[in-house]
Amino acid sequence: MRGPLSNFTRPSEVPVVEKSNPVTDKETGIVNDEARNSETDTDIDAIDSNAQAGVKKIEATTKVWSRSHLIAAYAIIWLIYFVDSMQQGMGSFLNPYVTSAFALHSLTATTGVMSSIIGGVSKLTLAKILDVWGRPQGFLLVVLLLTLGLVMMAACDNVETYAAAQVFYWVGYNGISYTLSVFIADTSSLKNRALMLAFVASPYIITVWITGPLANSVLYVIGWRWGFGIFAIVTPIMCLPLFFLFTWNYRKAKKAGLIVYTPSGRTTWESIKYYFWEFDVICLIMISGGFALFLLPFSIYSYQYYGWRDPLTICMIIFGGLLIIGAIVWERFFAPVKFMPWELLKDRTVLGACVLAAVLFVEYYIWTAYFSSFLQVVLNLNPTQTVYVSNIYSLGSCFFSFVVGFAIRWTGRFKWTALYFGVPVTILSIGLLIHFRQPDTYLGWIIMCEILYAFAGGACVIAEQMAVMAAAAHQHVAVVLAVEGMFSSVGGAIGSSVAAAIWTGLFPSALANYLPPESQANLTDIYSSLPIQLSYAVGSPTRDAIILAYGDALKYMFVAATAITVIGLVAVAMWRDIKVKDFKQVKGLVV
Repeated sequence: MRGPLSNFTRPSEVPVVEKSNPVTDKETGIVNDEARNSETDTDIDAIDSNAQAGVKKIEATTKVWSRSHLIAAYAIIWLIYFVDSMQQGMGSFLNPYVTSAFALHSLTATTGVMSSIIGGVSKLTLAKILDVWGRPQGFLLVVLLLTLGLVMMAACDNVETYAAAQVFYWVGYNGISYTLSVFIADTSSLKNRALMLAFVASPYIITVWITGPLANSVLYVIGWRWGFGIFAIVTPIMCLPLFFLFTWNYRKAKKAGLIVYTPSGRTTWESIKYYFWEFDVICLIMISGGFALFLLPFSIYSYQYYGWRDPLTICMIIFGGLLIIGAIVWERFFAPVKFMPWELLKDRTVLGACVLAAVLFVEYYIWTAYFSSFLQVVLNLNPTQTVYVSNIYSLGSCFFSFVVGFAIRWTGRFKWTALYFGVPVTILSIGLLIHFRQPDTYLGWIIMCEILYAFAGGACVIAEQMAVMAAAAHQHVAVVLAVEGMFSSVGGAIGSSVAAAIWTGLFPSALANYLPPESQANLTDIYSSLPIQLSYAVGSPTRDAIILAYGDALKYMFVAATAITVIGLVAVAMWRDIKVKDFKQVKGLVV
């Protein structure tokens, strides 16, 4: 399991300031200059005339649609998550086999770095699309990108094409998840939102049992290519009904006179220039390229002749850093339309939630990058068993998110769920894996750690999303969710880079130390291919050497993940203790 703009032309002009409240500051969310109103107030249910077009459209939609359409929308969203969770779970399992097919198993983590960066940064552009053009248009775009990525993965004949396909796939996949999160924010009250987030994530409770046999059958019967090809057909079929439901109710609102079309009066060239600055293309290119250039060397330096001292490695780090600094300077001083909502990030609740999101993704991608390979090579689990163990997080976090959702609805607060349970238990569970990574470990201990990690994750993810949404007005929800998503994806890219750096720096040298003389000539093949690692019999000197090398590499991955998660405690402590009961944030017929 594992974001709308209005009332301003430039994000930099959003008046986000901490306001005093007659009750207490910690019970107020930062929204805008207007005071929050109770859920029972009806005089503020009119469409905001100052909001951007996309926000007006969704507010008009929720005012005209029926309860049956609201229920149907959530049912379709549940089905979309059901299909996507199956595909994502199977894709994660197939990833090392795809890279191994091209004799580059060690690029398993590297292939996710660029896609994670672009997938995260693209949410900022998508937030603009959702607010300027509308929810249905943005949703249709990301569905098309996801489908294109799946088609490319099914047809790829080298790891470079597969990596490019991953970019399209993750932009689409993250975009669908993000768009649906915005929809949930548009159609649910704050006090029920945690429950709705738990509901739409509940398909993972079912797919955890389906993904294993499905991945096993795909891998050994029809091949990994059809594993992506099947979902390239199924995914758009399941997503299009939601698009048509959105569009139908938008047209209904338009006929009712709730939406009035006003021509822009711009020529084609003027529109191109307008959207070029509106979407801040310069910042998007610099920040995407900067993070990519800065992070990629950590996972590919071992392939360079001089390693860290190679001119290519040094140049990528330097120019990547300069591009990131350039993006910040551009946004702060020169951008006509600010892409990054600096004022929103100044709010300690929004900033703390974004930092927590980044930390959770950094630690997750560090210790899980080669975890499925560890389960197969070290613990000798078959593919079905590996998927079951790997999916404990999905099952446990989705189940426990219902508990967290009910707790938030009952208490009216969310900070305590992350501060006193979520983050501390996450640290505990990963820390225990430092000890239980050994080859003679009883599988039950690994499962225990996974269960603890899953319950803690359910609390953290729900709390972090509630934090950014509760601290903003409805017209700002899309952008704060986009920023949180960008922090998550960049965190994932950092985690993948760290994991790849640890793996490429430690695993081959450990293999060289442990492999028996008769297997030394095969070191490169063993290092680069998971099937070759599994081809050596359990108990043989070569398999034992591979297992010892896994233990050495994973030790540092678990240590790094545990250490970085401590930052999450500081981030959560920054949050204001916002009370989410009895406040009106959205308009129309909502849950």
